[in-house]
Amino acid sequence: MRYQEILYSEWGQNFTQGQTLFEAETNHQHLIIFDNPRFGRVMALDGVIQTTEADEFVYHEMMVHVPMNMHLNPKHILIIGGGDGGILREVLKHHSVESVTQVEIDPVVIDICIEYFPNHSKGAFDDPRLNLVINDGAAFIANNTEHFNVIITDSTDPIGPGRVLFESEFYQGCASALSDDGILVTQNGVPFLQGDEVMSTYRRWKPFFSTRAFYLTPVPTYVGGAMAMGFASKSEITQPSLARLEERTEEIFDLKYYSPEVHLGAFGLPTFVQNLMVDE
Repeated sequence: MRYQEILYSEWGQNFTQGQTLFEAETNHQHLIIFDNPRFGRVMALDGVIQTTEADEFVYHEMMVHVPMNMHLNPKHILIIGGGDGGILREVLKHHSVESVTQVEIDPVVIDICIEYFPNHSKGAFDDPRLNLVINDGAAFIANNTEHFNVIITDSTDPIGPGRVLFESEFYQGCASALSDDGILVTQNGVPFLQGDEVMSTYRRWKPFFSTRAFYLTPVPTYVGGAMAMGFASKSEITQPSLARLEERTEEIFDLKYYSPEVHLGAFGLPTFVQNLMVDE
């Protein structure tokens, strides 16, 4: 039996679908978890692969440790989405963290991932520093009055419930929610196939952020080339030295992908991605 991803109408990927472990229509989306001999357990939402046991570490480590290691003292963190717990797990590896607010629209995703993907969160949802909010991320940002040092938007693609997390109004709210030296990181798709996500995000950020950048990460099951992760701040953020990144990384345990060298190299963009970063 094969599972066919439906993200692109003209091209795609399919998985050998072993045992179906869970399948349901939640209040927000269709969710399925099944076994695959290469990637272990696989989760898809509305026909789009979200995470697998085998390669989740690439995405989660790069979404978290790049901004966390570039902020001088990340104490208060906001996660939008991330119901599988992988982002939260990596954030809590940083000793400076005093509080984490996580906003997830679908509580079923959290409950099911704790059961079927326990190594994604590794007990992170029980950490006393966590304030878990079940709400729409855009609605939370619109009514937020707190300030955060780092905001990580671990969203689905800009279809269905995730669409509002790519709009100017949401980005304006994120800018207001950041401390003056705060950093926003977003997932922005695979530029080779979803270049419009990079282009539109770069343009929508202009009124709100002084630093607008992207870095690339090759996640095997996010097919079509390396994934772009957006990086923005109201301040001018420059890359730390290799020595500084090495010092910051010493406290982070159990890394499988992120390293100081990978961090610096990820910001080296191919020309076709640079060409997407225009204001007109």
